[in-house]
Amino acid sequence: MKIFIKFDFNTVCRKVLEEKLIKHNIKHRILGFGEVEILDKPNTKIFREFTDELHEYGIDIIENQKTVLVQKMKDTIIEMIHSPELVNIKSSVYLAEKLSHSYGYLSNLFSDVTFTSIENYIIMQKIEYAKQLMVSGQLSLTEIAFKLNYSSVAHLSTQFKNVTGITPSAFQRIINKRREMANKR
Repeated sequence: MKIFIKFDFNTVCRKVLEEKLIKHNIKHRILGFGEVEILDKPNTKIFREFTDELHEYGIDIIENQKTVLVQKMKDTIIEMIHSPELVNIKSSVYLAEKLSHSYGYLSNLFSDVTFTSIENYIIMQKIEYAKQLMVSGQLSLTEIAFKLNYSSVAHLSTQFKNVTGITPSAFQRIINKRREMANKR
């Protein structure tokens, strides 16, 4: 039997983080996605166990300030893409305001650290979200294009093909074929 799962990455991460902090009795306050304030300094052994357990889930603690800022940019971009009220806001303005740096500085830093532009990262994240929405099957391609603030389905389709190598229609056919095969078992 095969099942299809839809999940919210932010919720899963937050839940794992919260459980591990409580398990290791680390006094904390979650400030926002990807940001935790440790209220008391835990002993080194406990903190090492905590970080090792997080690493098993693909969650790592960032210590370099530039890398922290890049991660905040990534988190902010994902937040923008997944929030209907933020999708129409110009990303350069939103990032600059939210992170209190000029967009030029943020853009240069992002490119230096990730070897890609903020714009490319936004496109990749929008396409990943579009794929999730297509797999869930709750929205049409037109509705997905509208939800992700594309000017047209053609614009979404062009970017989708540039990123994935296939059209959204071909992607949907693959998903439907896999579902049919899974249902036959």
